[in-house]
Amino acid sequence: MSGRVARVALGTYRLAGMLAYPVIGPYLAYRSAKGKEDRARRLERFGYASANRPQGPLVWFHAASVGETNAVTPLIREIRRRDINVILTTGTTTSAKLASDRLGEEAIHQYVPLDIKPAVGRFLDYWQPDCAMIAESEIWPMTIMELGQRRIPQILVNARMSDRSFARWQRRPAIAEALFENMAVVVAQSDLDAERFRDLGAMQVSISGNLKVDTDAPPYDAAVFARYKKQIGDRKTWAAISTFEGEENAAAVVHRTLKERDAQLTIIVPRHPERCDDIEQMLTAQGLKVARRTRDDVLSPDVDVFLGDTIGEMGLYLRMTEVAFVGRSLFAQGGQNPLEPAMLGCAILSGGQVQNFRDAYQKLARNGSARMVRDVEMLAKGVHYLLTNDEVRHGMIDAGIATVHEMRGALSSTLKSLEPYINPLTVKARLLPKTMAQG
Repeated sequence: MSGRVARVALGTYRLAGMLAYPVIGPYLAYRSAKGKEDRARRLERFGYASANRPQGPLVWFHAASVGETNAVTPLIREIRRRDINVILTTGTTTSAKLASDRLGEEAIHQYVPLDIKPAVGRFLDYWQPDCAMIAESEIWPMTIMELGQRRIPQILVNARMSDRSFARWQRRPAIAEALFENMAVVVAQSDLDAERFRDLGAMQVSISGNLKVDTDAPPYDAAVFARYKKQIGDRKTWAAISTFEGEENAAAVVHRTLKERDAQLTIIVPRHPERCDDIEQMLTAQGLKVARRTRDDVLSPDVDVFLGDTIGEMGLYLRMTEVAFVGRSLFAQGGQNPLEPAMLGCAILSGGQVQNFRDAYQKLARNGSARMVRDVEMLAKGVHYLLTNDEVRHGMIDAGIATVHEMRGALSSTLKSLEPYINPLTVKARLLPKTMAQG
């Protein structure tokens, strides 16, 4: 009975995609006008290739956005070291830029095809991947079914299952089992993630830890950093990063509270830079002077807030401070990645809604490198305390760096789980004539 329910539900999903196909073009055009799609490469979303398929084995990686792209970059490089070709798909323009900056020609980048049968089928017909690796929690039913029908091994890497997603899948156990049983292996971030994937029907599950710990520290422009540091001078700084709606206003409240006690510069880096015009308007309405990275504004002594409105420069913003509040945790739920500020030498503050990064926060908090705040008032007190207590701040920084080092090893664990699928492709790639392998 459950199998029949799953077949009907997935068949309905397939039919809905087919019916929606004619109106998707105008929808993507609308998103392009908003800057959320790459107009010049829109056909990639329908499965049309804009690059040549190289000769030899090919692994398809999919990473939805910036965080997932960062996480799988070291794994992609390891696959390339084995002479296996890689195509990386992402879903956002920001992650496409990051892929270009970080990987260059090491991987072919395409936008992920829409999860409808014609687009996915066209993509798979052209690229014919030998294996598909999907990062974290991207579950697209049509893509999974199409890969399953073609007997292409599909693997979830750095896999996690949030509380909300797990509850949603539990309400549809037959569908969950019909999809997750297609996974050749799930390489989970934590024991809890592994248990959840097993409960939902995944047959082979291993545990690696978080690949984000094994990534390089975010890069930065040393000349730009030096210029800003000179402009800041002796002022204290703190940063609110990866913020969501409401958290920028919280940062403004903190700034105005602390401004009465000491000269300081607040750095705000929203998770979605397209919101920055509205954020600047909100800040200036409160009487705060705003400098923006995209305008290359000078951080003069009267500047209150430096608005980080660029993509791919988190390494710059975090190096400009030693105290970082990590957003999507105070007024939005789920949390954002705390590992980058930890590895770059920041004492970490966060709201309590960090379910998506529970394991990382537990380890950081247990070692004394992250502190949770309940509200804006507590955030202001935490920022002031850390800015004025060098010994405590540096102790948290040292603990964060040590915690990151303790957590490393996910890359080697992941590669071990992938050996049955990667080793045969390595042999096949290295048996190819050199001219063909380079094509």
